[in-house]
Amino acid sequence: MLTRKQLELLDFINKRVQRDGIPPSFDEMKDELDLRSKSGIHRLITALEERGFIRRLPHRARALEILKLPESLGGVPAAASMGGFQPTVIDGDRPDTPAPAAAKPVVIEAVSLPIMGKIAAGVPIEAISDGALNVAVPGSMLSGRGNHYALEVKGESMIEAGINDGDIVVIRETSQANNGEIIVAMVEGYETTLKRFRRNGDMIALEAANPAFETRVFREDQVEIQGRLVGLIRSY
Repeated sequence: MLTRKQLELLDFINKRVQRDGIPPSFDEMKDELDLRSKSGIHRLITALEERGFIRRLPHRARALEILKLPESLGGVPAAASMGGFQPTVIDGDRPDTPAPAAAKPVVIEAVSLPIMGKIAAGVPIEAISDGALNVAVPGSMLSGRGNHYALEVKGESMIEAGINDGDIVVIRETSQANNGEIIVAMVEGYETTLKRFRRNGDMIALEAANPAFETRVFREDQVEIQGRLVGLIRSY
């Protein structure tokens, strides 16, 4: 899953290449996405390049090559492009006599969620990728009936909330949050971060859970809530 601005830029570049044979200029991209400066375009292009959607060709002006498109723009779904995964089961040696009856195991239902990339537990970074990997989580971890996805945490700003660098967080998609909840927040249209949510009138504070990181305050129109934390998976 790409951010809205990343998707808009990729769609604009693709349409112009299809129409004119060359990508638009940075000024045209800036005007199309209604950004204040070309620095935002540079960041969006870098994010698309890191995720394998475009490639910058060296020593050529306005040289951008479309490598793939997300499914929402007519591309091939990630699972289909990878050919899927089918495990092979191999029977090992079996005893000649039946084994004693064992206690019936407790079955925990697992649900496969897409890992939609990395998210900052620190200052905001570009996210989210288009989810080519999956992680199995207990069904009991999912909250409500909404869609869920997973993100890998980068950074240490939430360590006092028990969220460490490299953890996988499980997020329920929502655009609403209560004060004190940990959310995925998109800042100014193209950066995402994992922080504790506080609202004061028309201002929103994104609080870290580490005294080494400062609380950042934004206008309400600068922050878009994209999900709420409902679970965490840690590897040791």
